[in-house]
Amino acid sequence: MTASLSTSLSVSRPAPETRKTEQPSDTDLLDAYRVVLYNDEEHTFDEVISQIIKAVQCNRQKAERCTWEVHTRGRSIVFAGMIDRCIKVSAVLEEIALKTEIQTA
Repeated sequence: MTASLSTSLSVSRPAPETRKTEQPSDTDLLDAYRVVLYNDEEHTFDEVISQIIKAVQCNRQKAERCTWEVHTRGRSIVFAGMIDRCIKVSAVLEEIALKTEIQTA
């Protein structure tokens, strides 16, 4: 018995490159600003934790992480969002004379 094998070579060409134009997504636009909280030696951990919870409306665990980061690194981004919300968050934090700054992301 004889078997014949036929081999065919197919040449594949790379697909043409498609260029993507980078455009900001909806979430990029929503988080265009951020509130940075700075360390000071005047407030206790509990005061800062309570004020972050009040300002950001987050759980205690997140507020504790932010407070620890402020303590160890000197600052923490505690909120990111639209400018009007950042202004409100910053104002609540500053009610007890915490030092904040609103930055563009």
